[in-house]
Amino acid sequence: MVSGIVSYGVYIPRFRIRVDEIARVWGDGDDISLGLQVFEKSVPDLDEDAVTIAVEAARNAIDRAGVDPRRIGAIYAGSESHPYAVKPTGTIVGQAVGTSPSFTTADFEFACKAGTAAIQACLGLVTSDLIDLGLAIGADVSQGAPGDMLEYTAAAGGAAYLIGKKDLAAQIEGFYSFTTDTPDFWRREGMPYPEHGGRFTGEPAYFKHVTSAATGLMERMQTSPKDYDYAVFHQPNGKFPVRVARMLGFSKSQIEPGLIVPLIGNTYSASCLIGLAATLDVARPGERIFVTSFGSGAGSDAFSIRVLDRIEEIRCHAPSVRDYIGNAQYLDYAMYAKHKGKLRV
Repeated sequence: MVSGIVSYGVYIPRFRIRVDEIARVWGDGDDISLGLQVFEKSVPDLDEDAVTIAVEAARNAIDRAGVDPRRIGAIYAGSESHPYAVKPTGTIVGQAVGTSPSFTTADFEFACKAGTAAIQACLGLVTSDLIDLGLAIGADVSQGAPGDMLEYTAAAGGAAYLIGKKDLAAQIEGFYSFTTDTPDFWRREGMPYPEHGGRFTGEPAYFKHVTSAATGLMERMQTSPKDYDYAVFHQPNGKFPVRVARMLGFSKSQIEPGLIVPLIGNTYSASCLIGLAATLDVARPGERIFVTSFGSGAGSDAFSIRVLDRIEEIRCHAPSVRDYIGNAQYLDYAMYAKHKGKLRV
């Protein structure tokens, strides 16, 4: 029996800051937006963190398909900004969405691909008939030091996917992972902001891992870019996913529906998953989606997904990605710094 996506949900905070406003404060010039191909990014509210974002995304996933949350047997929450060093995010999510206590949970960390790793874990349990439904979440309120290049893209958002065997909206046909020890990005315990290895972030990290995972999956499944209607790649900025798509042979029209980083920034563990959700918002039954995440440190997970008829029944029962993007309230840098806790009193 096939396994896959029963439902999905996203959450993006309504607050935004324009990249030009950040550049104005730090004097980095007017062309920073064009260089990054990111024009604004989402900002969490004063009382929002990775947990509250995960809860909202999970509720949307449950509501979209009208699923009884007591069927959920596993919750895996992926993030690099879990609010507690010792206290799981998954337990809070489970209680908030109304699961029974009979579920297993763990918090995942792998930079920006912890959410896709959570999907893989849920697939394993579901396919083995150990649970009925698994809930995989990627949620982040990512950090960027004041004046650092990361500050221009580090954003906030979450996506949740219900994984199961029955009433599928999309089948996960296969997946493939590629992982190495590449020190391109890290944050030690107690450090408020991450550091990055500069020249390591592109070729030896992002492009090597994304292309290796993507080609590995296509070779395993004996497919090529022309066999897919859409493609989604991790979006640290607006340039990298466009470039890697071209390297792999995917067209601009294939990636456009899921390319949302120019409007909300890099939501880290949620980045690829929100892009997939934006694509599911418009995909038709029978169409196929190719997805490849990336997490610094470093690794990529590639998935082949086929959209099924049930997508038409559930799609409109929760807010779409574009619904959230259209509900924007803009902040100046001072209010943004307050929201992000950059002002220490």
